[in-house]
Amino acid sequence: MPLAEAITRRAGERPHDPAFRIEDRVFSFRELATGASRILGAIEQWVPAKAGGSILSGRARLIALQTGNHPLFAAAFIAATAGGNCAALIDPHLPEPTRRRMIEQLRPDIMVHPDGHAVRLDRPATGQNTLIGIAADGMRTIPVGEGGEPFLIVFTSGTTGEPKAIVRDRRSWRLSLETGQSFFGIGAETTTYAPGPLAHGLTLYALAESLKAGAEFIGARHFDPLQAVATIAARKVKRLVLVPTMLRRLCEQVRGSTALPLVEAITVAGAKLTPADRKAARLAFPEARIIEYYGASELGFITVAGTSDNHAPTAVGRAFPGVRLEILDEAGNRLPAGETGTIFVESTLISDGYVAGGDGAGFRRHGDLATVGDVGFLDPNGTLHLIGRAGGMVLSGGNNIYPSEIEAVIMAADNVSAVQVLGLDHPDLGSELAAIIQPHDEAFDHLALERHLAAALPRYKHPRKIWLCRELPMTASGKIAIKELRLWIAEGNGALERLV
Repeated sequence: MPLAEAITRRAGERPHDPAFRIEDRVFSFRELATGASRILGAIEQWVPAKAGGSILSGRARLIALQTGNHPLFAAAFIAATAGGNCAALIDPHLPEPTRRRMIEQLRPDIMVHPDGHAVRLDRPATGQNTLIGIAADGMRTIPVGEGGEPFLIVFTSGTTGEPKAIVRDRRSWRLSLETGQSFFGIGAETTTYAPGPLAHGLTLYALAESLKAGAEFIGARHFDPLQAVATIAARKVKRLVLVPTMLRRLCEQVRGSTALPLVEAITVAGAKLTPADRKAARLAFPEARIIEYYGASELGFITVAGTSDNHAPTAVGRAFPGVRLEILDEAGNRLPAGETGTIFVESTLISDGYVAGGDGAGFRRHGDLATVGDVGFLDPNGTLHLIGRAGGMVLSGGNNIYPSEIEAVIMAADNVSAVQVLGLDHPDLGSELAAIIQPHDEAFDHLALERHLAAALPRYKHPRKIWLCRELPMTASGKIAIKELRLWIAEGNGALERLV
């Protein structure tokens, strides 16, 4: 991981320049290095270099961070990935039983928790704990780890099952950051605003990109559109890193007021932008180039799409630099352009897989290729089209249906702000498709939607049940909360207005 080396160098060259900012707390490069040094000192004092008690079996110290978007997250993350250490990120917004099972699986050497303006380090094996804040001195050189060592464990989102732990080595992220810095054009002047959870890949990677480049990173404890717009304007932010839901909220906030021309780039991942999203973003951020990427925690970057690329409902861009794409059938045979199969990737950015071997679903290898089970096809121009997400297929009346394909069609309809399509149990069909739509405004033309669906999809792919929802429930990362939606449907929650 190059952060230790980068932070130590920046602390010497530009000690007072801002490095990490969350709302009213800002840390210079020197303060960040000092905080990381103090946390690292406590870790090294308590735990031998390779203690062996965690799930890593002695390959590295394992430090689990459960801080959320705390002001000391960056310092703790640098310390937890320095030298021979490996950080595991646990989202504090997950249900407590889920987090407890994650910790039981990891058996970390040290846990890091928020404690007011400080963080508390707990050593489960001995019951020791200590509070650490930011001090004015005490900086020392932060050791750099070796390329093949495990340095990071992240978890899948767990939207359809128990989150699975994914382990990465330092080399893959070093190569990724070097490629990305050039591709995305990130320099020391590229102030980045990324308000999502730092325990998730999109925001965490934006932090790493910024610190490596010597640029300021601005996060948020909680995403609030009004506060976000004020921060972007006041801090002269040049780059936004967001999921589409957050971008929509920002554009709605800017609508009717002054546009923000200083923003030069917007990086979006997690879901696909609609034509309406792009139009709104051009009005709110007239000078910004928009880059969408499709990837997976297990595979890293897969494809990227810029302003001039194909933005058809299923298109997710061309291969990211250094990535090779293949579409294979169930027997592992290569499929020609236009034929749908499983998406496989070959690149240096692929993870080491699941720490505990997984559950037989998701990540798997086929020679030099790897997949998470997503389904799609390559068109003759090399653009990847994503038809279905791994584990998302619905079997209805003997037909294989991918909800993401239906969502892409519905998002292209008039007056649709967001949509979630899912399968519900049905006594005759096995499953039936249901769609929950968040409209842009109060007037929603159901007949126009039916005409739109009829023109784009065969009848068996039309949702049999449709609800309107004025504000879909969201996870902390800005994605639609599918489990909560299913609960709303089951209990007949008043937030849902039945159309069909």
